[in-house]
Amino acid sequence: MAVITLTSAFASPGVTTTSIGLAIAWPRPVLLVEADPTGASGVLAGFFRGAWSYQTGLVELALASSGVADALPTVVQRIGDTSVSFLAGTRSHTQATGLRGLWDSLITALAELESSGQDVIVDAGRLGVAGSPEPLIAGADLTLLLTRSSLASLAGTKSWAETAREPGIGWRQPGALLIGESKPYRTSEVSKVIGLPVVAALPDDPVAAAVYHDGAAPPARFETSAYARGMLAVVEAIQANIAHSRSQLVEDGLR
Repeated sequence: MAVITLTSAFASPGVTTTSIGLAIAWPRPVLLVEADPTGASGVLAGFFRGAWSYQTGLVELALASSGVADALPTVVQRIGDTSVSFLAGTRSHTQATGLRGLWDSLITALAELESSGQDVIVDAGRLGVAGSPEPLIAGADLTLLLTRSSLASLAGTKSWAETAREPGIGWRQPGALLIGESKPYRTSEVSKVIGLPVVAALPDDPVAAAVYHDGAAPPARFETSAYARGMLAVVEAIQANIAHSRSQLVEDGLR
């Protein structure tokens, strides 16, 4: 399928939570890359509640003498009996700036995983932070800018959306993912304000979201909840968006 990167411009709309949820719901083998430069793994400390200790991750990948593509399989971990693999991020924000030389090689290696039937979801954290993995944001097959629909969130998101779609230096395929539609603005209104297509919307449900960001026990009927169904709908929307983009490229090439 592709490399999908999630990021945000304002506050904490739930990039890590959504990244984990999408990975768990993904229908094919998928690699979850924790590239948030703020450190202190949200996956290990949150989803696994500190029960799963750091073993290897981006730092070891950057230091590997065999090259990124060859070393990548040696630094990922499988999440239980799922089809999700996990590449841990930095243990401290001070390590993030030392990874600048890794990102270009990593986006190339991640794109090559598609040939083996594996997709990639990247948690890139918040934009504008020192050590931000810019090549993973700009070079993904689809980069989703997460936002809520409050005026404050939209103001920050709009500014970064202008950069994302700037010809020549913007992102390869930018889009938005709305958290909490109609609180207060709808998808169409948000898209008009920020100038990006809203690929999908996810319900704002803190109790259900805590399953992913805090490792909380799933509430009753979690699997059939609006949040779980919304996560599956986001997966389908992402797949449809990428398929359409690739089809359009083929058509443009034939003209």
